[in-house]
Amino acid sequence: MTNQRILIIEDDPAIGQSLMDGFRAHGFEPHLCTTGESGVEFARKHSPHLIVLDIRLPDGSGFDVCRRMRNLGIKQPVVMLTAQHEELDKIIGLEMGADDYVTKPFSLRELVSRVRAQIRRAYGDYASADLSSVVVAGLVLGQATGQVRRGDSAIALTPTEFRLLSYLARHRGRAVSRAQIVEAVWGFAPDLESEKTVNVHIRRLREKIEWKPEEPSIILTVPGIGYRLVG
Repeated sequence: MTNQRILIIEDDPAIGQSLMDGFRAHGFEPHLCTTGESGVEFARKHSPHLIVLDIRLPDGSGFDVCRRMRNLGIKQPVVMLTAQHEELDKIIGLEMGADDYVTKPFSLRELVSRVRAQIRRAYGDYASADLSSVVVAGLVLGQATGQVRRGDSAIALTPTEFRLLSYLARHRGRAVSRAQIVEAVWGFAPDLESEKTVNVHIRRLREKIEWKPEEPSIILTVPGIGYRLVG
């Protein structure tokens, strides 16, 4: 995939310019917005392949920006930039619909690696590996469209949520560990923090597909292992 457009929403001029130069040097087409409002408008009109979103913005929080984009149907992967050691920021960001996060200060190499992993899974081999529909637990997963339906109703999932559900569906009836999920869905080696993000995404997924999220009957927790999608 070429000409990958990256939207950077960052109000710090030095960081913004550094990210622009760094992404351009790695072959991306970056665009910088310095406010959440302008970022949402750019994403709505120009559909970048991925959005790098800072949490601290002059016209509000990145959490609100992320939630607004998801409510507008903007489904492109979002990588949030969070303050170091602020675990609550990471959890809130994921709950608002972000796909991944990188803590400040960060290395450009790490950020580019995570961006490439998100793009590869959203648009690359994983996205086109199976163009058939998968039916499980009354849900129809359109692998070609990235959409999930229950009857005549569409269920809005982020790209990461869709990949997570697809992975569980391909292993339906089997328990899979959080580490296995991180490697398959996020594309990098698991660690304690990345495994915690799985829990957040599972909770969000349950809220969207379960009849009673507090009493899940589709995605089951397997104590000591991870999760299992019903067969």
